[in-house]
Amino acid sequence: MCERMEKSVVILSALAALSCVYGVLILSIASGTRFYCVWFGIGALFAAAAVSVHTGAWARMPIGARIAVDVVLLAVVVSIVAVCALIHTQFRAKAPKGLDVIVVLGAQVKTTGPSRVLAYRLDTAADYLKANPKTQCVVSGGRGPNEPETEASAMRRYLIQKGIAPNRIQSESRSQNTVENIRYSAELIDIKGDRIGIVTNNFHVYRGLSLAKKAGYRHVYGIAAPSTPLYLPNNMLREVLGVVKDKAAGNI
Repeated sequence: MCERMEKSVVILSALAALSCVYGVLILSIASGTRFYCVWFGIGALFAAAAVSVHTGAWARMPIGARIAVDVVLLAVVVSIVAVCALIHTQFRAKAPKGLDVIVVLGAQVKTTGPSRVLAYRLDTAADYLKANPKTQCVVSGGRGPNEPETEASAMRRYLIQKGIAPNRIQSESRSQNTVENIRYSAELIDIKGDRIGIVTNNFHVYRGLSLAKKAGYRHVYGIAAPSTPLYLPNNMLREVLGVVKDKAAGNI
């Protein structure tokens, strides 16, 4: 085996191992979804590619087939990068002062309370509400099969503990995904006249804002909360697929 092929096998094998280790890491945080399986799938693809190169199967493939595989892979990578670039445009989104209402999008609630992702959103919302005492708030999120209560109820309690007056908080507790967060929250506010902020993590603002605009929110702004850098690759990949899915469904 030539030196170039040996290096390819080493790189592909390392990527396979890293993907699987990262999948285990995502599994260990009990995020409430099975998206960690995607990382095992990616690891399996890298491993298969390493075996193909090592055994010479890749070299024996017809040149046309190899070109076709390369073109497909390049198209996938370019598409992912392009969507990531769109998502990144809202990473530092800030809203003007004095909005009429902010909508905080839900995320996983554990027996110990809001997950770290959700706590980031709620802390950002609390900061805005304290700085803008006339702004009202909608907390949006139903109860998933692995959650002890509705996300909205946990979110409301968290904000009250942060010093936000209960009469400033409305709860939307039916939604099961971001599309429904936006749709059902619209029933509680004036989406044509109110100036509305969408509060969510930086990687999620682009989709939340796009969904709101498509749903008819006329004066809408993104408010980006932080995220955990270690889990950002997982969140970004999941968000890319979410954007593609919602685009295909006509939601954005």
